[in-house]
Amino acid sequence: MTRTAPRSCLLALLVAVLAQGIRGSRRAQDPGPWPLELKEVFKLFQVQFNRSYSNPAEHARRLDIFAHNLAQAQRLQEEDLGTAEFGVTAFSDLTEEEFGQIYGHQRATGEVASVGRKVGSEEQGEPVPLTCDWRKVANVISPIQNQENCNCCWAMAAAGNIEALWGITYKAPVEVSVQELLDCGRCGDGCQGGFVWDAFITVLNNSGLASAKDYPFRGHGKTHRCQAKKYQKVAWIQDFIMLQDNEQRIAQYLATHGPITVTINMKLLRHYQKGVIKATPTACDPQHVDHSVLLVGFGRDQPEEGIWTETVSPQSRPRRSIPYWILKNSWGVHWGEKVSPSPPSSPDVP
Repeated sequence: MTRTAPRSCLLALLVAVLAQGIRGSRRAQDPGPWPLELKEVFKLFQVQFNRSYSNPAEHARRLDIFAHNLAQAQRLQEEDLGTAEFGVTAFSDLTEEEFGQIYGHQRATGEVASVGRKVGSEEQGEPVPLTCDWRKVANVISPIQNQENCNCCWAMAAAGNIEALWGITYKAPVEVSVQELLDCGRCGDGCQGGFVWDAFITVLNNSGLASAKDYPFRGHGKTHRCQAKKYQKVAWIQDFIMLQDNEQRIAQYLATHGPITVTINMKLLRHYQKGVIKATPTACDPQHVDHSVLLVGFGRDQPEEGIWTETVSPQSRPRRSIPYWILKNSWGVHWGEKVSPSPPSSPDVP
């Protein structure tokens, strides 16, 4: 999972000194060999993430991409205003375009589709607690999934939303079929990307979802082979709503009703390892959203006293605590913190 500060892009640095060396020794016009240290780090990356390449030319290309991404992670580390750590991840040998094609989704153009009811003013008077974490409540947050090479974050976020609210309502865990959303989606997008509201409409049209056990995730969509009628439904919804783009109201609804599906800018998540992301406006545009996740909580990151006595002069002000959102992602259990980026955009809640 990831923790990110409000109004940021929401997302460790492996070898900061090495990354600085890369930028200093490798110029665009210098086609010379990479430093030996970088090659060793790349070998460790290949072992850790089980990477192999078809030929020497492809290996060299991926090494170039890896070096570029490591330098970019270092820049993010220098620019971030929170406590986030950036560095080598499972995506470090992918270009930005490849990463977006595999792990993002379609970008909504203009206004969000006119679907669902819009909610935002009914509970203005209720106080917002200082913290909220639905992971600590039994039967609410289902296990982390891995979308792999299927562009289905929208379907996994929607499924996680339904599972969470079902657990809150009926005090029992449930895991619903993401594959059913891919095979039976009304737009037939499958693993090519989609929108959360289309997933909810599919659930309404099919009167619920089968279990993940009966209709398991395969990592590809067969939009003309929908098997929704073959299996018993284990969870369903009556409707879904759209929340206003107001962080206070979103936090209030989250604490009162449960997890919310949100769409974020995933730019910084590619190099994120842990900590609270508080990006600068130039590093992350909150209006550019391309990834759906489940918002499961919020809180404040407290400064560590020992660190600041060493790095802050007596005349300096101590660092203030940073408010953050906690997000459940769909990139497997090895990504992010075991505990989550930018403020929610047009949240959808079933």
